[in-house]
Amino acid sequence: MTTPDTIDRPAPQTQHGSIGTALPRVDGPRKVQGEARFAAEVALDNMLYAALVYSTIARGRIATLDTTVAEAAPGVALVMTHRNAPAMAPPALFLTEPLAAGPSSLPVMQDDSIHWNGEPVALVLAETQEQADHAASLINVTYEAEPASLSFDQAAVHARHPDSVMGEPPLLELGDAEAALAAAAHKIDRIYETPRHSHAAIEPHAATIMWDGDKLIIHDATQMLNATRWTLAGIFGLQEDQIRILSPFVGGGFGGKGLWSHQILAIAAAKMAARPVRIGLTRAGVFRITGGRTTTRQRVALGAKADGTLAALIHTGTVAMTTHNNCPEQFTFPAKHLYAADSFRLEQHVADIDMVANTFMRAPGESVGTFALESALDELAEALAIDPIELRRRIEPAKDPTSGLAFSSRHILEAYAKGAERFGWANRNPVPRSRREGEWLIGMGVATATYPYYRMPGGAARITLTKDGRARVEMASHEMGMGTATVQAQAAADCLGLAPEQVVFDYGDTAMPSGTLAGGSSQTASIAAAVAAATTQLITELLQLAGNASPLAGLRPDQVEPRDAGLASREQPDRFERYVSILSRAARDDVCAQADAPMPTEMGEHSMHSYGAQFCEVRVNAITGETRVSRFLGSFDTGRILNPRTATSQFRGGIIMGLGLALTEETQFDERSGRIMNPSLAEYHVPAHLDVPHIDIIWTGHPDPYAPLGAHGIGEIGITGVAAAVANAIYNATGRRIRDLPITLDKLL
Repeated sequence: MTTPDTIDRPAPQTQHGSIGTALPRVDGPRKVQGEARFAAEVALDNMLYAALVYSTIARGRIATLDTTVAEAAPGVALVMTHRNAPAMAPPALFLTEPLAAGPSSLPVMQDDSIHWNGEPVALVLAETQEQADHAASLINVTYEAEPASLSFDQAAVHARHPDSVMGEPPLLELGDAEAALAAAAHKIDRIYETPRHSHAAIEPHAATIMWDGDKLIIHDATQMLNATRWTLAGIFGLQEDQIRILSPFVGGGFGGKGLWSHQILAIAAAKMAARPVRIGLTRAGVFRITGGRTTTRQRVALGAKADGTLAALIHTGTVAMTTHNNCPEQFTFPAKHLYAADSFRLEQHVADIDMVANTFMRAPGESVGTFALESALDELAEALAIDPIELRRRIEPAKDPTSGLAFSSRHILEAYAKGAERFGWANRNPVPRSRREGEWLIGMGVATATYPYYRMPGGAARITLTKDGRARVEMASHEMGMGTATVQAQAAADCLGLAPEQVVFDYGDTAMPSGTLAGGSSQTASIAAAVAAATTQLITELLQLAGNASPLAGLRPDQVEPRDAGLASREQPDRFERYVSILSRAARDDVCAQADAPMPTEMGEHSMHSYGAQFCEVRVNAITGETRVSRFLGSFDTGRILNPRTATSQFRGGIIMGLGLALTEETQFDERSGRIMNPSLAEYHVPAHLDVPHIDIIWTGHPDPYAPLGAHGIGEIGITGVAAAVANAIYNATGRRIRDLPITLDKLL
């Protein structure tokens, strides 16, 4: 919808049409040809290989630790435990400082205490990986166990408010929602549950580390270059400029590629051994020491009037969390912004569990929060005998329902209308079990996708323009496979008035100007704002170089614009000079400009979100309970689409991850021992090719006038709403309402 204060503001314009072009990823050839070096592929001379030993109890202390046999094993250079590890400060916990990257505030290998099953208790360095792994198996550890909090049900009895939920209060009340619910003509009051999920990126976590005197060089797989450097400086008592981190290829992140124990331990061990070290976690090691999505139990209660509008919207519940981190799944966030209601009660509690610290996982909060909220809306639509899309139309807000801010851009009803037409929603029979083909029951479901717009503060960009008319843009940002290097080269090309092939976007190195983290679907806007600021500075430098002999003489920076590989007057287009000419006359090989991005004030002035309508068709076998997703369509409203090819890939990838959330993924946590029981891709089931149908993607394409380039991040919205769309389709097919994920066949028999 269009809000009054956006009507007269023009949409952002591109100068040369690079934006919106479906260019292939520039890093594709290097990856296909095996030339892209990931963190575990960097070869250094005289390198040692690391292996970890993990605790087997959830809480207690180390009673005995015998490393004698391991130290004598072939090839072993060092065995490090709490008895000989150097002093290291605890990591600064994420969100406690602007650049804090610690997932946990616990000290790393500084004493004999155990805090979760899987905590590293020893590290072995050897000449080969096989020798390190063998020696690690020879270390003998016994423990004195202490009582541990491992049962979610028991811990939930004593659940508490966290200090905050990602910086926001854990309780939001507008009106008396419980009273409005009790008095409502129609009501739904349900409990929904989601399990633990573990990160399983293609490349497991790894780092290759070298000390050069008091300088530290780390080849890492990280989504937060500068935050990792700042945090490591605090742990090891270094200055930031003593540390250089390179991470050109992350190998899949999704929130899990940050600072964990393995980098810290390997850095300490490399210092002790005075040799470079490579540490690469096994798949089981990833499950043991890196966190993922945490358990949730959510209550959604909706009180509706006779016309279907909401008198009350209640979304409350509890998540599992450790006492040494603060990363609850913010599952109530979608309910704050999606629908109009007369009253709200949104509240989150945490239940303290002794486990590996949980962390971000693609659309943290929104992915599981939309499962509960959008399933409940489907249940309400049936109770009201209203089509689910029509119900959403009736509760569409004119402004943000809890903050009161105007939406910067919102076209969700258009996304629903276009998606419904393309998917054939009108053919859906609202009566469950109405459509059958042989053994297969067929159903259709919808749900809303949503994710906030974020632009992180603190980024800077540097642009170097050379005498041959080419540009290099540098920023310590990240390429996790989503097309950052491609899209940002396109955006910079338009910003500079160049062709995309004349621009290189360089990233992944803390030696470059500071980048923001690759998370919260924020990187695209964050980089674009920094590049725009650097472009303004570059124009200033070019006008100074141009001098009085130039057609541009006397013009101010705000009076010119880049186009056609040069600068032109906005009012008098004939006053134009190419970059090559300016640099040649000034006898310069290049000109360089750097600038910080402006603060993201737009986030406080408007309610800014991406939206989507997820359409799903399923086939459920009436005899076996087997579920197959036969068709899926995502119709998105995410501002301007910068590159249709990479955007479609991101949307589809998110939807596929959502299918895993809905149907297969669950981290099995043994509440007797605190051990993760399925730490492999043979037992932790992610969707395979045969699980995924053709996924159709469409979008509205309306630029957001308040966002850089008019674009919103799209890396996470694809997963949101998917689980609810699948669950709603399964109900339409079978008449069975499943409220706890994953929806496995045993729940349908």
